[in-house]
Amino acid sequence: MHESGDSPANPIEPSPASDATADSGSFHDVFVSYATQDAAIANAIVIDLERSGLKCWIAPRDVAPGALYADGIIRAINGAKVVVLILSKNAVSSPHVGKEIERASAKQRPIIALRSDATPLTPALEYFLSESQWIDFGVGGTAAISSRLIEALQRFIAHPPGPGTPNAAGAVKAAAPAQIGRPATPGLNRSFMAVIAIGALALAYFVADKVWLSKHGPAAVTQPVEPSRVAAAGAPPANLGGTTAAFAPPAHSIAVLPFVNMSGDPKQDYFSDGLSEELLNSLTTIRDLRVAARTSSFFFKGKEVDLSEIARKLNVGAVLEGSVRKDGGHVRITAQLIDAMTGFHLWSQTYDRDLKDILTLQTEIATAVTRALQATLMADAAAAIELGGTQNPQAFDAYLRGKNPDAGNIGKSGLLAGIAALDEAIRLDPAFAKAYASKALAETGFAEYYGVGAEIREHFERARSAAERSLQLAPQLGEAHSAFAVVLANGFLDFNGALAEHQRALSLSPNDSGVLLRAAWFFADIGRTDEGAAMGRRGASLDQLNWRAYRSLAVVLSDARKYPEAIEAANRSLTLNPKDTRQTALRGLALLQLGDIDAARRSCETPPLDWEGQLCLALAYNKLHRRPDAEAQLAAMKANLGEASAYQYAEIYAQWGDSAKALDWIETAYRLRDPGMIALTVDDLLDPLRKELRFQEILHKLSFPTDAP
Repeated sequence: MHESGDSPANPIEPSPASDATADSGSFHDVFVSYATQDAAIANAIVIDLERSGLKCWIAPRDVAPGALYADGIIRAINGAKVVVLILSKNAVSSPHVGKEIERASAKQRPIIALRSDATPLTPALEYFLSESQWIDFGVGGTAAISSRLIEALQRFIAHPPGPGTPNAAGAVKAAAPAQIGRPATPGLNRSFMAVIAIGALALAYFVADKVWLSKHGPAAVTQPVEPSRVAAAGAPPANLGGTTAAFAPPAHSIAVLPFVNMSGDPKQDYFSDGLSEELLNSLTTIRDLRVAARTSSFFFKGKEVDLSEIARKLNVGAVLEGSVRKDGGHVRITAQLIDAMTGFHLWSQTYDRDLKDILTLQTEIATAVTRALQATLMADAAAAIELGGTQNPQAFDAYLRGKNPDAGNIGKSGLLAGIAALDEAIRLDPAFAKAYASKALAETGFAEYYGVGAEIREHFERARSAAERSLQLAPQLGEAHSAFAVVLANGFLDFNGALAEHQRALSLSPNDSGVLLRAAWFFADIGRTDEGAAMGRRGASLDQLNWRAYRSLAVVLSDARKYPEAIEAANRSLTLNPKDTRQTALRGLALLQLGDIDAARRSCETPPLDWEGQLCLALAYNKLHRRPDAEAQLAAMKANLGEASAYQYAEIYAQWGDSAKALDWIETAYRLRDPGMIALTVDDLLDPLRKELRFQEILHKLSFPTDAP
């Protein structure tokens, strides 16, 4: 067996969930959005609403003295139960009104529009108000308007719609069905939206009559401090604390947050998440950009966290966020790039596309983002971004499902479902190189973690076939070379071939954290520990909230015999995911090498035990002179795993001083092509065997790269 790195062989397992933290609760009933020219109308409406007992927020009245204007607006939208829009010719042409409505829509706040004239809506307002209702100013006079609005708001606040219910339609219709209608603009009909623009629709966000900042301006940053080895060993690690320091992110650094699913169906999350991930991957192909990895960026999904805080946690200078609405074969995407230092928008755009154009759209967005960041695009940037993709919308949909399955379907069944979806993508588009690369990693993961008997080889063979096909289709695709490297090393013990593939992947995708972490693990395993450690640190820095990234780094540092640093990385991983008992076992093994046997035992005893924990306890109990307990752990491993864990049995017997049995199991592991054999040159647990002739013969047969020890 071989402990995988940053999930290179199981790419579909999601990161652990965390509790959401809201930046504000619902502290008022109504947020009033209006153009400056309509201030008199807006203030009159607020007076009527507040007389009826409804608590309103309106600018500039409710902006605290000295506070950032836009900061107050964003908090107010976040904290509102309903947004009331004074919809007029002035509002239609007002950039800040458009931005407020976009924000309310993204936060799924219901919108009730009070429409004063028949000015055609902009495409952006058409989109964000496409499921809203309104009250017409021309029906009944101002008093009647206020009365109907108050009744609608009271009904809505008393009986809010459930998740996914579009805006305030139900409440408003119940309040005054005769006076409320939908815009007659054809573009608002969802079935007709497919006919409107196929080009990019520019949103005028930069010339506003109100200064607009996205979320919070810069403030002091908390830099994480790793828990000490002694404090964390054998017990759950404390939360990361820190000291205040200036925020100085690297130039041209960016995080891509998961785009909001605006389809009203939670089952469509896979599409918005997958599209965000694909856009993130597109940006990693731009050499001048430093892109936070997917797991860290997606850590904030569904959480009300300030963009400035997200930027600080990920150490990036810009954040890309947006929303996705998928309607049959069409998609509408709104994207916005925010400067984390100032809070200002650097760029915003809304796109309407046929789903078959999704690959070209990724290129458009990535190009616009890099230009907004003033990065220098490679001459062949478009080709690099589109490399290995598909123009088949059904294949793209299946590919996203394969990479992002239902979060509740984790483990063997989830992995098989992911493989099936990737097979569907390949059936629909046999030239879809990225789907083949993902399938190669998934098949390798199944072979390593869930395969039994002959099916282990079957899945490794499928993985190799998929990786080779991916490379035939897209020889310049870095992730394809990375996947092939994993297959060669873990499935076929071809370390020279894997080294060449990892090196090629690194040259093609130097900013891809997955490529870096997979290569780091391999380089460390074959004895090039300094290079591996450097890659591992860079990979983790691009994915700072991914517990697997730090688990990979911990193993890489253990291979380099930097045990205190390895324990710190393990503690960071456990802080992000305390349930990772594999990591408590790996930490325990590092503690054993430092001679802290009792702390190692406590760390390894963390339930539930898997084979890593049993391995660690077999060694710790033996050192504590509890040989019967140690033998019981070994017996449990053999009963559960049989020969599949031959390499680990060799480690145990070597540490127990039984070199003959250890060598027998090493030879068995070699016969079975056990993936654990990749670490033979650096494994500290096998040090007692290094001078044995049988051990040296196995090393020679494996043909490690000549510059490895």
